Amino acid sequence: MSKIYFTIAGTNHWHGQEFIEPKMQVKLVKEPDNEADTEAIKVEMPGIGQIGYVANSPYTVIGESYSAGRLYDKIGDEAAGTVLYVLPKGVLCVLDVKEDGGKKKGSGK
Repeated sequence: MSKIYFTIAGTNHWHGQEFIEPKMQVKLVKEPDNEADTEAIKVEMPGIGQIGYVANSPYTVIGESYSAGRLYDKIGDEAAGTVLYVLPKGVLCVLDVKEDGGKKKGSGK
């Protein structure tokens, strides 16, 4: 399975991104009741709570990363990811999967 990348956007609405570093773990949680976007996926960190959303606009998606709309049906209600790069326009992450190709525990599968 090829790697799936996603961008965390909107960090400035929560705690900023100055504390985010590569290799940190994030949790993705679908928000089907979100009034602004029915494919919204919020991003959380342990001990902090919500830090942003998976980007869902051509203006906020970085490089080859998936938008929330493209990622939505590829994960369960929750999934996990790892921070790769912290960039001025967002945080680039990779979706975590087990070595056998399955999703990690807590990823909805």
